[in-house]
Amino acid sequence: MHVPPEVHDSADQVGLLAAADLAAGIESAAAAGRSFVLGCPSGRSPLRTYAHLAELVAQRNLDLSHVIIALMDEYVARTADGFRPVDAGLPHSCVGFGRRQILAPLNAAASPEHRIPEDNLWYPDPAAEPGAYDAALAAAGGIDIFLLASGASDGHIALNPPGTPADSVTRVVELGEQTRRDNLQTFPSFRQLDDVPRYGVTVGTATIRDLSRAVVMVVTGAHKQVTVQRVAAADSYEPDWPATVLCDCSSPRFLADRAAAALLPAAS
Repeated sequence: MHVPPEVHDSADQVGLLAAADLAAGIESAAAAGRSFVLGCPSGRSPLRTYAHLAELVAQRNLDLSHVIIALMDEYVARTADGFRPVDAGLPHSCVGFGRRQILAPLNAAASPEHRIPEDNLWYPDPAAEPGAYDAALAAAGGIDIFLLASGASDGHIALNPPGTPADSVTRVVELGEQTRRDNLQTFPSFRQLDDVPRYGVTVGTATIRDLSRAVVMVVTGAHKQVTVQRVAAADSYEPDWPATVLCDCSSPRFLADRAAAALLPAAS
């Protein structure tokens, strides 16, 4: 399915619109008396969305006690016994990001009785069997909305590298060089490419496609122009650019700012 991007004036506007979708979903689930599972990426792209969502929580006094934050991935280290997550205190830890940039601001904005329980921050375990995280998400009723972002140079989504098959589930992967170079730019604590982890545990493209009721992709900044161009041109999943999984998802929404959409004919 072809998913044309909605092009907006600024990255801040993109973040506000995405946050409004998340807030509406949270309110709807609360009214129905059920949990709300929010799939969350880390990195720079979703920061404005999380900040605006916290503002909406405070403005509307949203009840978050039923919200489950399902992280997409985590960097892992290889040991003699297998793989282990990196220390959550490190700047590049996705779990640490989830605690600092998602859980803490949302709970600070919510009233005490409406906060997200600490145990409702979920993340994949590299020691688990492939697909175990998917089974847990399915048992929770699936992901109500998956917020998506895309790598700038190779279209990776979560930590799925180019060449990822359409039926991939949550598993440990070796990170591609371009993905690692993107992360070198994302985290100033990395001084050189050798500092960037070589492995990660990540949701698969099938995890995103099959377990989400809706997805919202946010792409902002001039460095994401090729990403917008590739995803906007696709009508189905293309393994060499994993972010095109958006085309195969239920209820997709594609939000971009003018800087990211500059290569599109309509944006000129």
